[in-house]
Formats: sequence, C-alpha cells, structure tokens
Amino acid sequence: MNPLPQAVSDAWDDREPIVVLTTVSKDGIPNSIYVGVVGRYDNHTFFIANNYFSKTKQNIMADSKASLLFLTHERKSFQLKGSIELQENGPIYEAMKKLNPAQYPGHAVAVLHVEEAFSGADRLT
Repeated sequence: MNPLPQAVSDAWDDREPIVVLTTVSKDGIPNSIYVGVVGRYDNHTFFIANNYFSKTKQNIMADSKASLLFLTHERKSFQLKGSIELQENGPIYEAMKKLNPAQYPGHAVAVLHVEEAFSGADRLT
C-alpha cells in the first residue's frame, strides 16, 4: 500500500484517545470494541494492545479483516481498513509494550496492515 495521505496522519495525531476496533468472525458476524492503547508503527501499520481480547482474538485468529475507527477532536471521522494479525514478540510488540500501562497485561499486539483509508464516506486510498 502507498503511504497514508497527510490528512490521515494529521487526523491520527489529533484524534480522541479512545478508538473502535472492529473484526469479523468466520461466520461474518462483526465485533466492535473500544481500545485505548493504540499506536502507529509506520505510515501503513497500526497496533493495538491485546489486554483483554476474547472475541476479537478469535476473529483475528480466523483470518479476519479489521477496521479502526477514530474521531478527531473536531469530530471528523476516519476509518482504516485492512488485514490484521497477532504478534507476541518483535519490534511492533516492543513498541506496544512501551505504550501499554504497566497495570495491563499486554498479552500480544494486534497489527493492522492498512489497505484502505476513509474520511467519512470518502475513500482516501
């Protein structure tokens, strides 16, 4: 994928702290959760701490696609969509552990590889 447009990068830097992660079960049933420990690893890879995943972990392990929905402080919405995987070690895991508060377990890191980006209904990539 090409790097994200600057508008998405700027919006990410100006986002509300809680975002919504949605995955899909092997039967096509969506599951959405609020997440607070999220970060950008590079210009097309985002990560989410697996502190208490249950259905989300099952969906990721079943080869789910995912979306990350966030709002800017001005209430403009952005959505990142792509493939997702769990990692239990490596550089992205270490980046998550640095961001994850000590009181949370950080069992693994969900890594979203962005394939599409939207602002509202407008596709940006």
